[in-house]
Parts: sequence; C-alpha cells; structure tokens
Amino acid sequence: MIVQKWIRLRKTLEAGPSMPRSSPPRSITPALLVGQIGSLSALIAFGTVLSNVIFGFVLPPPLYEVTAAPAFYLAIAVLYPRRISFWATAIGSGVGEAVNLFIFGQGAAFALTYIPGIIIARAPEAAIVHRFREKTMRWIATSMVIATIYESLAFFLIDWPVYSFTSFYCASDQCGSSGLSAGFWLASLDFLTIVDVLWIPVAIALVLAVRRAYNTMNFG
Repeated sequence: MIVQKWIRLRKTLEAGPSMPRSSPPRSITPALLVGQIGSLSALIAFGTVLSNVIFGFVLPPPLYEVTAAPAFYLAIAVLYPRRISFWATAIGSGVGEAVNLFIFGQGAAFALTYIPGIIIARAPEAAIVHRFREKTMRWIATSMVIATIYESLAFFLIDWPVYSFTSFYCASDQCGSSGLSAGFWLASLDFLTIVDVLWIPVAIALVLAVRRAYNTMNFG
C-alpha cells in the first residue's frame, strides 16, 4: 500500500501541476462576434481616455498617447482569438482617440492623422502578441515588449513626414520650412511612448487572473 502511494505521488510530481486548457473551439455567431468586439472595444476606448479622466487635463504631446489601454489590449490579445483582439484594438483605439481629440480638446484637426495613426500603431500589436499566446509566460512578456517597440516606431514613422511637410500641425514656422531634419527631431519624441512597457506587468496579471478564474488558457 505504501509503495503504491509512493508510486502515485512520484508520477504526480513528474507530471507537474495540471494546466488550464484552452476553451474548446466552437462556432461563433455573428451576433456573438459583434458583441465581443463591441464590449472589448469599449474597454480599450475607456483605457485610451483614462489618463485624461484621472488627471482632468490634457497631457502634453506625445504623452497623451500614453494611456492605460495597453494593459487591456495586450491581455485581450492573449485571451481572445486574433480576429476579435485585432478588431477590438483597432476600433477601441480609434474611438478612444476620437474622444480625446473632440471632447478633451486636443484638437479636432489632428484627427486626420492621429486616429488612423493610433490604429496602425496599436492593431498590429494584438497580432504580434497573439502569435505567442500558446508559449510560456516569458515568451508572452517578450512579445509584449516587441509589440510596444513596434508601436513607438510606428508613431515615429507616421509623424516624421507629417511634421516635416505639414506646418498645419505646428504653431511655429520651423515645422513647415525646415523639412525632414526638423520633422525628425519633433517625431523622435514619439519614442517616449516606449514607457508603455510599464503596463506589461499589469497585462500579465490580468491574463493570469482570468486564466485562474475561468481555468482556461484562452477563449478559443
């Protein structure tokens, strides 16, 4: 009897603790798909405007692009299918940026490039992180760092030509007259958004909390 118990205990230790499994694949109806994308988009949009709500004033550029949203869309990219996480990030970021521009007074004129820009910068982040969601948590964290670096680089590559050739976005005469060099230095401030890496531990905590609460690795 003691020998049998010892054998069972040894097999249990060798196998390691049981890991939560992914939810079994199931057909998603259009209504469910729209509902999931809509609800998650609302969460990301809320995170995008959260800094303005908390502080009560508009942060100076480019710091107004530093929001609480990365904690949400990075976690969503791990937990949900790529189609849902990608479109939720794209729509939520666009809506949140529109609220920042039109309601919090950052300037409706900037909507011409800022809304498409934040979508281009953020939506692929979801695809990057989703690619590694079945890996270990270390790989997931690494993918979040890569995604954040991509975001900052995307902001820079979008803003560089805009600041170089469009005086519309700058109050001084230097923006429209100095060309690529002045635009480069103005756009280089976008690299300050790399501070979004500070949200990665929060995103990982959200992922672990959801996995533990629902005993699943992801929702499909």
